[in-house]
Amino acid sequence: MGFVIGIDVGGSTTKIVGIGEKGVQKPLFVRAADPVASLFGALGKYTYDNGIPLDSIEKIMITGVGSAYITQPLYGIPTAKADEFLADGLGATYHTSLDHTIVVSMGTGTSLVKVEGDKIQHIGGIGIGGGTIMGLANLLLKTSDIWEVIELAKKGSLANIDLQIQDITNAPLEGLPLDATASNFGKVRGAVSQEDAALGILNMVLQCIGKSAILSALNTSIRDFVLIGNLTQLPQCGEVFPVLEKMFGVRFLIPKYAEYRTAVGAALTYTKRRDYVEIPG
Repeated sequence: MGFVIGIDVGGSTTKIVGIGEKGVQKPLFVRAADPVASLFGALGKYTYDNGIPLDSIEKIMITGVGSAYITQPLYGIPTAKADEFLADGLGATYHTSLDHTIVVSMGTGTSLVKVEGDKIQHIGGIGIGGGTIMGLANLLLKTSDIWEVIELAKKGSLANIDLQIQDITNAPLEGLPLDATASNFGKVRGAVSQEDAALGILNMVLQCIGKSAILSALNTSIRDFVLIGNLTQLPQCGEVFPVLEKMFGVRFLIPKYAEYRTAVGAALTYTKRRDYVEIPG
């Protein structure tokens, strides 16, 4: 088998990976003003940086919302479109021992994909994710720089933002410790620091995502959740998800190359001979 390229095309960003005999090779992230420019920029840079001749590429597999703009093969190479949710499931479980899990794709919003052996099914999602963070950051912090939000949050305190169980009772509720969140932003009564607000935003979004995933597995035996997408790179994930694991007896896994797993899954759609749609030449 030759080299297979997987590409996840967003509205203005593109993630690209190559899969060959040695597995995943150096993922790449490219940002551009439109999806087509982003895709061609990513593909050109990826092949150049990794010394990959175009004639060594057997297949290009694309997925994501921006893939709708691609109507012809790229650089004359056989090109096809992979279902995004199938790519999520295949990519998230690649090189893991999990075949009974829910994949939590944390992007602009959040989608939930159930994996049960070879059966991969989109089961829903919520409109809370990176877009929520950026919208609230613009509104409350007057910034659209995610790195500024992250740095502010490192100096914040949730005790000044969130209403906790211990704020409304001196006795823990069944299954809920005293420091569990009763209401996100429920303690705010006036001006708060930017640091506290930044942490409150990130904490609320990650808590909502984690708890939504847990609720989606009710009445099933699933206790493992694989987190993928850009939000997995937030350092606050290391604070929020372990608390949820302990509280609800579940496990959240952030695999290597988590933010590129949909692109990995696009390539795997071809190598594993799953359903995909050819782009006619």
